[in-house]
Amino acid sequence: MREQSRDIERLRHIVDSIAHIEDFLRDRTIEHLKNNIMCYHAVVYNIMIIGEAANMPTKEFRESHTEIPWRQIIDMRNVLVHGYYNTSPLFVWETYTKDLPFLKEQVSNYIVELSNDCN
Repeated sequence: MREQSRDIERLRHIVDSIAHIEDFLRDRTIEHLKNNIMCYHAVVYNIMIIGEAANMPTKEFRESHTEIPWRQIIDMRNVLVHGYYNTSPLFVWETYTKDLPFLKEQVSNYIVELSNDCN
């Protein structure tokens, strides 16, 4: 049970970080992201949290939920932390528009699934 509650907690960190990014970029354009350094760094920081949290669920959980590209998410965090000088607003914007909606939906479903298992 402890491991399952840890999985839920880390998954919630992912959903919470996606919600923060959505708040930062709601009704915004890529131009805003390019021109607002605070917004850009806030979004990148939350993507890093997502990558860190994606590495925390149990191996069993990640292996049983292969529709999520866990390794790619973790690797993206590593690129943002260690290769920050190679990232661009376009890369971040594409993550926001193309990858995060699916991730949010899937992870939200996993949270419900795990919460029901705990009851």
